[in-house]
Amino acid sequence: MINGTVRTQVDKVWDTFWTGGISNPLEVIEQITYLLFLKRLDEEQTGLERRANRTGKPIQNPIFPDGTDPRGRDYSDLRWGRFKGFSREEKFKLFSEHIFPFMREELTRQSNGEHSTYSHHMKDARFTIPNAGVLERVIDIIADIDMTARDTTGDLYEYMLSKIATAGTNGQFRTPRHIIELMVQMTDPQPMEAICDPASGTCGFLVRAAEHLWESPDLLTNQPQLDFYHHEQFHGYDFDNTMLRIGSMNMLLHGVENPVITYRDSLAELHSAEEEKYHVVLANPPFAGSLDYAGVSKELLATVKTKKTELLFLALFLRLLRNGGRAAVIVPDGVLFGSSKAHKDLRKLLVEQHKLDAVVKLPSGVFKPYAGVSTAILFFTKTNSGGTDNVWFYDVKSDGFSLDDKRTPLGSSDLADVLERYKQRTTTEAERTRTDRSFLVPKSEIAENGYDLSLNRYKEVEYDEVEHKAPEEIIAELELLEKEIVDGMSELKDLLK
Repeated sequence: MINGTVRTQVDKVWDTFWTGGISNPLEVIEQITYLLFLKRLDEEQTGLERRANRTGKPIQNPIFPDGTDPRGRDYSDLRWGRFKGFSREEKFKLFSEHIFPFMREELTRQSNGEHSTYSHHMKDARFTIPNAGVLERVIDIIADIDMTARDTTGDLYEYMLSKIATAGTNGQFRTPRHIIELMVQMTDPQPMEAICDPASGTCGFLVRAAEHLWESPDLLTNQPQLDFYHHEQFHGYDFDNTMLRIGSMNMLLHGVENPVITYRDSLAELHSAEEEKYHVVLANPPFAGSLDYAGVSKELLATVKTKKTELLFLALFLRLLRNGGRAAVIVPDGVLFGSSKAHKDLRKLLVEQHKLDAVVKLPSGVFKPYAGVSTAILFFTKTNSGGTDNVWFYDVKSDGFSLDDKRTPLGSSDLADVLERYKQRTTTEAERTRTDRSFLVPKSEIAENGYDLSLNRYKEVEYDEVEHKAPEEIIAELELLEKEIVDGMSELKDLLK
């Protein structure tokens, strides 16, 4: 985790943008992303130069080549370590007239075959920092932040992302890190497994999956696993170019060299190459209401005829998963009990033709202050041949934070218990009763209830016996209270005489 000093420096960067006239959090993050990217490019070039000095061999495909750019500026002036010493006015002119054109027009070509995710998403970069003073202050603050540690850089960026307060647009909101952590641990991605988030946003799920895999004992010593990790393991789709830039930078700062972060309207297009490609799908898709049939992929409509985005995303996940692939997906409560034909058909599909592993009911308030929507997490395995015997339910009462807009940390959380019990869902969990926090429900019972997956349908509530006073006793107490009020009013009148 980042320390208080770094956190203060990040807050200063944020405040500088706000006082400088940029109040849109996404725009602030985007501009910071460009600066971090430039700093990273300079560090990469420095590494290449050191290697060239050691080996005596020239640099192949340098990021900053010799000579001048098309506008006559020396490429070396575009490097972080060099322009940092320029005057504020010169820096501002350099950014608007040389650095941003360089990122948009030349960077991909100069990487010569190494078309990284990052350079690709910089092709439409916009420089919107309003004046030279703001640019200089932000560069100075970022330069002073120690970003050498792998974990620190990622945490720092995550901290900045946590400041995105405009969530909720188009049904999108940032998934709390501890909820993502739970979903990753329960799906337990393994080395050489392709992982996909078709609504990737800031790539929070992919980042946490990368951290989970980084703990694998063989990853650092197994070159094929390491190459797969850096270039083929992580796949994210989004149709917002700003989020693609932010998401890919988030992955870079968490140590993944070249994830596949791609522009794609996941519900509108489904390339055949993507079908049955992934071992794991992790997602919190936007609940944006309804779409027109004309704007939805025909393949998805063949799975479920609906305009509801949350149902279409579930159909998409089933198509993206390979046989045996696992998914953990956040859905609004309506998916669990919706009475439309599409709702029932999709739930039946999950239960009867695949293996629905678990339904984890989250408390309302988990996504505050962004949204108060009631949600659950579905865990399922694609089998194409059924396999659901029992579905495991867990009723989460506390995620470790208060459920109001403040989201104050609490002393306890159910999430560790969720993970522990999930691991035992085929053994000791079978002995639990329906009054417990978690329990199993047989497939036959779910089918009898129209494939309703709402926890309250199956949970048994235990009522405590309460002894009430006799009506005569309650009336006597009320009469006594009334007499006391009358006496009090009488005394008050005497005092006012």
